[in-house]
This record gives sequence, C-alpha cells and structure tokens, in this order.
Amino acid sequence: MTSTKDKIIQVILKHQKVTINDLAEIVGINPISVRHHILKLEGEGVVDSAEERHGVGRPRRVYFLTETGQEQFPTRYLRLTNRLLERVKENLPPEMVGQLFSQMGEDLADDIVSGQDVGLLPIEDRLDLLKDVLKDEGFQVEWERMEASYQIRELNCPYFHIGQNHREVCEVDQTLISKMLAVPATKIQCLLDGDNYCTYVVPFVILNDIQTNPG
Repeated sequence: MTSTKDKIIQVILKHQKVTINDLAEIVGINPISVRHHILKLEGEGVVDSAEERHGVGRPRRVYFLTETGQEQFPTRYLRLTNRLLERVKENLPPEMVGQLFSQMGEDLADDIVSGQDVGLLPIEDRLDLLKDVLKDEGFQVEWERMEASYQIRELNCPYFHIGQNHREVCEVDQTLISKMLAVPATKIQCLLDGDNYCTYVVPFVILNDIQTNPG
C-alpha cells in the first residue's frame, strides 16, 4: 500500500508546484497532516518551497521536489555506470556511442513486443502499452491527445544524473518510444534543459501517412 508520504511526493511530481491546500484536496487528508509530512520531507531535503504571486493579494507558498526528491523514483544507475561510459566515449567516436544507446532502445522494444505486431494496434492502445513499459523502466509517464498531435510527457527521468554527463542516454527512451509506437516521435522538451518534463510529439499527419502507406 502506498504511504501518505509517497502519495504527496507523487502529487508534487505530477503537478510540479502545489500548495498545502492543493495537496490536502488531492491526497484526501487535512492540511495540518499535509504540513506535518511536508516538514519532514523538507528536513530530508526532498521538498523545497518558495513564495509565488498568484493574482491579487498575498503571495502563496508552493512546494516542489528538489533534485534529491526526483531521485526518490526508480533509478537504474550507479557510479560505475558513469565511469564505464567515460571509458566507452574515450575509445569510440561520438556517432558510434549514440548508435549504441539507440540500439539499446531498439533491443528493449524488440524484447517487449516480440511475437506481436504493435503497428496493427490503434495508436492510443500503443500509447497505453508504452506508458506501462516506461513505468517498468522507472519513468512516470502521461500522454495526451492535442489538437494536431499526441504528446507524451515523462514526469521524471531515471537516467537524470547520467544524462547530465552523457546526454546520449536520451537516445534510449526516444528510440524505445518510436519503436513501440511504430511511428517517429520528436522530442520538444527535456528535463536536462531545465524543462518541467521530457516531452515527445507525434503529429497526426505522420500517423495518417503511415496508416495510408503502411509499407
């Protein structure tokens, strides 16, 4: 069962910045209890806060996850990984390093979809499958149908620290997303650039072209 503390962290992760009252309403506990948990999380360095102007009147205090808080979510790296990648990059040309990461994403997708033609599934079924796959890899993911595209948002990145030194690691999930959807996905935002999410877009025009010309 998910603890109240974990629920609060999940809510802050999803909404980026929230007030005590926001948390109380979403989690379903009273503001005093929320404040008690927040104080503990601040003491652990998981949550920080700042005043934010919101219309007319006094500024409100909003809470957000620190870098330590981001690391509360599943991660799959060790210090050894950074050292290994440094050695790899010393001995291989940059384009080959990028290809290695892309191949990892392709291999992972192949293992998952082995024996089934994902391209025959409706796009929204593929998106739901992708969401489950990325969750198993440590990502918290949402997708949304927009006016002219589908947007996929990764709320966190289990490779965040590796990516700060080795951005090639982004090739893994981008390739996995494109392979799982059977359509190319374009990255328009990245947590490594200070954005709130890693965001990928699949325009409807691409989907229509592929459905019209599946070969």
